[in-house]
Amino acid sequence: MAKLLPFTGIRPTKALAEKVAAPPYDVLNSVEAREMAEGNPYTFLHVNKPEIDLDTEIDVHDDSVYQKGADNLQGFIADGIIKQDASQKYYVYRQIMGGHEQTGLVAVASVEEYEQNLIKKHEFTRPVKEDDRVKHMDMLNAQVGPVFLTYQAESRIDNLIDAVAQTEPEYEFTLDDGIQHIFWVVSDSKDIANIQQAFAEVPCLYVADGHHRSAAATRIKNMRKQANANHDGSEAYNNFLVVVFPHDQMMILDYNRVVNDLNGLSEEAFLTAVEQNFKLSAATEAYKPSALHEFGLYMNGQWYSLKVKDGIVDENDPVARLDVAVLQDNILSPLLGIEDPRVDNRIDFIGGIRGMEGLEKRVDSGECKVAFSCYPTSIEHLMAIADAGEVMPPKSTWFEPKLRSGLVIHSLE
Repeated sequence: MAKLLPFTGIRPTKALAEKVAAPPYDVLNSVEAREMAEGNPYTFLHVNKPEIDLDTEIDVHDDSVYQKGADNLQGFIADGIIKQDASQKYYVYRQIMGGHEQTGLVAVASVEEYEQNLIKKHEFTRPVKEDDRVKHMDMLNAQVGPVFLTYQAESRIDNLIDAVAQTEPEYEFTLDDGIQHIFWVVSDSKDIANIQQAFAEVPCLYVADGHHRSAAATRIKNMRKQANANHDGSEAYNNFLVVVFPHDQMMILDYNRVVNDLNGLSEEAFLTAVEQNFKLSAATEAYKPSALHEFGLYMNGQWYSLKVKDGIVDENDPVARLDVAVLQDNILSPLLGIEDPRVDNRIDFIGGIRGMEGLEKRVDSGECKVAFSCYPTSIEHLMAIADAGEVMPPKSTWFEPKLRSGLVIHSLE
């Protein structure tokens, strides 16, 4: 079963929601966050990227940064920018990006179900990032960035969510990036009961994006449980903030790679080595793969198309058949010497939202020697890997549109 509960959210006033809504903490670096926040005292970046209000010389993991985030959150509450609802509610969140539309339920999920793998993962976490989220949640005493979950679509749930979306929204705005955000508050007790019961029949949920936040919420729960002699399981820290979407509404973009050098190989020797396992052809324009097991390669002003030769990929292995794994196993590791892309600073990852131009820019500037464009991982492959208890290679999925932070907060009080 999927235990998704209503909660007493803390959220912006109707007049300020558009100004408060901000990108997730891990989408912008500190410089970009400072630029975006300039002239907007209401942006939630003051809470989820609080280093923007401190000296640039201060390390982003310094205790003063987390304290500043807590102070800013309390300031938002004191100034009436955000207010807590009087009773427990669900929320429905729709995003429209071009021709793509996704509508999800905002709720709190059970940490216990996460620990029992009823909320399934597909990535390892990095200790530094996980520690960062633990400190942030603990200092703010709140979860301010929702975890992005998905589930096997159910028509009953679709109908319940669509019925809410037929009512007057609480917030509706379009931001500078052209993405439209619509937000409803579910207050009716019958609607809440029906939604809760419908999700109780869903066998499992999947983490799409937010592995560090969900892992951090688990650590917070265990820390506070140990410190609470009167723990009874009803405390807010037993749950974590999520937005859950049906799998057939998810959009995954390509997640591409750039590498600083050719590991001592000449360009000619590198291309010859690539041809051992791939059919290589020169392309007349930027090559964006249109099918599984196709790649683009950009080097020295020239694009090439790569197509995996027969017999190279084990299609029965849910991880090995992923294109990011094919690239890693056949080029990045054996030819370019990148054994662990999580820690090797010779490789970087470029979300498909930046287009092929983002890859060309990194190579043409001389910063990188070669770029690879990939075909997007499918949501079905992601769920198959999670079901098998396997782990995807790092940076396998880039979900769009990104959830905005600040539209609703889960207090750990």
